[in-house]
Amino acid sequence: MPASLLRKQWLRFAKRSNYHKRKGTVTVPLPFSMRALIQRVSHGKVSVEGQVIAEVGPGLVILLGIGEGDSETEVRYLAEKIAHLRIFEDEQGKTNLSVLDVGGEAIVVSQFTLYADTRKGRRPSFIHAAPPEIASPLVDQFVSGLAGQGVPTQSGDFGAHMLVEIDNDGPVTIWLER
Repeated sequence: MPASLLRKQWLRFAKRSNYHKRKGTVTVPLPFSMRALIQRVSHGKVSVEGQVIAEVGPGLVILLGIGEGDSETEVRYLAEKIAHLRIFEDEQGKTNLSVLDVGGEAIVVSQFTLYADTRKGRRPSFIHAAPPEIASPLVDQFVSGLAGQGVPTQSGDFGAHMLVEIDNDGPVTIWLER
């Protein structure tokens, strides 16, 4: 979807809902983007109902949030970006190596709660997270895209209650949006 069309849709939404209204003008928010919370780990594991469904040694645990309006474009961009993101230490202790350079692996966990909106009240709203019928195929495409970049990739179980164990190394935690 072209950026100009997205902007028009957001403008209509903003006018209709009085979103961000100030002194008679409307400030149009940026479209919600795909979000990834990346954690460099020494070990990561995902279990569902007591069964281990994914486990990695040194590598990444990626919590992936899909927002309304996200598409394959964001999937491709983030998969390539994460595969080549230099967040592992080299011999001098500088973060100069990617997960590919160190031969690491990745676990991708779908995480709609990355879209929590806590501006009003005490209960988070998740209205800007994509519905499951849109998010699930995009998560699968992201997993395939990351594997296509050469990163051995496993995933959690979309929609299941998961126990995610993360031994954060560093700690290094990176927030990416597209």
